[in-house]
Amino acid sequence: MKQRINRHGAARPTPNVTVSVRIDKVVAEGDGFGRLEDGRVVFVEGGLPGELVSARVVKQSKDYARAIAVEILEPSAQRVVPPCEYVAQGCGGCDLQHASIDLQRQIKLDIVRESLTRLGKMTAPDIRLFASGELPSTGARTTLRVAATPSGSVGFRQRQSHLVVNVEHCLVAHPSLNELLPITHLEGAQEAVVRVGVSSAERLAWSEPADSLSGLPADVRLGSRAIVHEVVAGHIFQISASSFFQSSPQAAEALVDATRRALGDSAQWTAGPVVDAYSGVGLFAATVFPSDRHVIVIESNPAACSDARLNLAERDVEIVQQPVDEWVPVAAAVVVADPARDGLRASGVGVLVATQASVIVLISCDPASLGRDARLLRDSGYVLEYSEVLDVFPNTHHVEVVSRFVRDETMGNA
Repeated sequence: MKQRINRHGAARPTPNVTVSVRIDKVVAEGDGFGRLEDGRVVFVEGGLPGELVSARVVKQSKDYARAIAVEILEPSAQRVVPPCEYVAQGCGGCDLQHASIDLQRQIKLDIVRESLTRLGKMTAPDIRLFASGELPSTGARTTLRVAATPSGSVGFRQRQSHLVVNVEHCLVAHPSLNELLPITHLEGAQEAVVRVGVSSAERLAWSEPADSLSGLPADVRLGSRAIVHEVVAGHIFQISASSFFQSSPQAAEALVDATRRALGDSAQWTAGPVVDAYSGVGLFAATVFPSDRHVIVIESNPAACSDARLNLAERDVEIVQQPVDEWVPVAAAVVVADPARDGLRASGVGVLVATQASVIVLISCDPASLGRDARLLRDSGYVLEYSEVLDVFPNTHHVEVVSRFVRDETMGNA
């Protein structure tokens, strides 16, 4: 097969050519990062830091290429055999199972550090691994989004593909959800959500149209109005099918713990209300603020707001049902913000900074958006004290980060 020559005289591999690549690191989407002979960056699915791999090029552009590792020529000492049988069948759900748990966590720390230094323009940021003990790496996840196979059984999509691998037992799913995977039939819809409340043993399934699901036991509640209940940090939460919730109660507990730590001693806060932005069903509003504080809860999802009204019924709370960047800010003591993957963005940062809160705790589920938001907050007069990395999505590249930003009073009303 012909190869094109770049201006430096190095051969440029064409798709389906196999090349040898030394992996320097793993980057934000879980791929190994290396360079081709012509100097271009190559992202290698399945590569781990330090490894020499033989990789098949599947895509390329002027500046970079993508490849899949087909043989590990020099394996990492922390490479392991993926414990789930469906990895070999192409399931894209858990893309770091070939790395030890210790290496997975180091990879996540390194990804967050790079994002804060490269995108956030931070110098030597303080990045810590979750300080409150181990989180389970298997059998804990309580919400799954499943996809339909052509036969109507369910499973998970292959990585970077619409093809679906039929899965009857998921390594990371709670046992109560694994009971449903082999018997769930989905026809007339492409995807469905299944969820369990561990403390209540309630289960739900939701897809549109509502009659797309069949084969489920009578105890499984169906439809967008179905609910389960969960206990986190001693509080009972109602969670609707279309409301966001954390990946497991253990993950929720860990995030509550880390957020409390990042907020610091409430006796040191200034007077005024506290803000829970992108609040979902009210997890943080219910757990991290003193009971005598007025809480402003901001959330655009109507179902989550309905849940929050029940979950926060005993609190002094104001629920604002609108996007955060449309809220008219008021002075606040502290802010907790848990945005979606695209982060706060400039519009969200502008609103939250206008509260002049002494502390903003940012909960990020995407390292790139964390880096961008950190730079925006810094430029608006907030100093990043530290970021705490939580491994609440084990065996995947996904990461949660709780960051403490403190207002720099020397900048006045910057």
